[in-house]
Amino acid sequence: MKAIIVKEFGGPEVMKLEEIKTPEPGNGQVLVRIHAAGVNPVDVYRNTGNYGKISLPFTPGADGAGIVEKTGSDVSSIAVGERVYLWGALTGTYAEYALASQNDVFVLPEYMSFSQGAAVNIPYGTAYHALIQKACARPGETLLVHGASGGVGIAAIQMGVSLGMKVIGTAGSQKGLDLILSQGAKHALNHTSVDHFNEIMEATKGKGVDVILEMLANVNLASDMNAIAIRGRIVVIGSRGEINVNPRDLMSKSGAIFGVMKNLASENETKEFRYGVQAGLENKTLRPVIGKEIPLADAKLAHEEIMKPGSYGKITLIP
Repeated sequence: MKAIIVKEFGGPEVMKLEEIKTPEPGNGQVLVRIHAAGVNPVDVYRNTGNYGKISLPFTPGADGAGIVEKTGSDVSSIAVGERVYLWGALTGTYAEYALASQNDVFVLPEYMSFSQGAAVNIPYGTAYHALIQKACARPGETLLVHGASGGVGIAAIQMGVSLGMKVIGTAGSQKGLDLILSQGAKHALNHTSVDHFNEIMEATKGKGVDVILEMLANVNLASDMNAIAIRGRIVVIGSRGEINVNPRDLMSKSGAIFGVMKNLASENETKEFRYGVQAGLENKTLRPVIGKEIPLADAKLAHEEIMKPGSYGKITLIP
């Protein structure tokens, strides 16, 4: 099979398309023919070697969707030929085939494309973990999603709307702002504007927001602390550096800041967000938005694209 292989740490250029042996499923494992693989910023970070311990060589990717090709012994939850999406994989998904534990393989709803299935794991699991489990968001509250036009942001908007929250989203392009509004947000603000935090306060009539999901904390965290309402919660999903903040700004709101790493969720939390997201996919309140489909051979381009400003939906690779 063809797969992307990383033999040295570095930038997008370290990914090479090679021919390798197709893996065989063992006990409790499923071999999936990948029709689409999700691309996430974390894939870029892992390639640099500065994000967790990774042994070389490896195939990137944890998100994917396709058709069950073969099952190992003691697999009863899924059958050969079924359309599925993955909540993680034992082998990287930037490949024509990937191995997964049967517990990580879920049936893909009929209305969803393979690319939509490949957009579920990290984006929707992260959004659920941040919004529902960490922030304990409630109906009637106000939600601000920074960088809302990307995969996690769109997932968070859809969850907030379905929960009955008043949602405000930010993006850096008109295309992104239009996408935010199309997903049910009440307000879409351009975060490249120097006045956008003033606009956030205006949108809440000076009260501030109850929950902020922050994708770029090294830029926004200090302003977030001033923008929350009394007892507001900030959940840090992404950051690319350091920032100086005044703790009194948080104290004066009796606020809280949470950090989120989806892979550190407990076993019970993981089970909850998987089945919670699955229910949302089935009733169509959660609907992954695909921005670009890129050939697997052009994985380098996909990694360059996902790190650019102006995100729009999910990027997937097509073997």
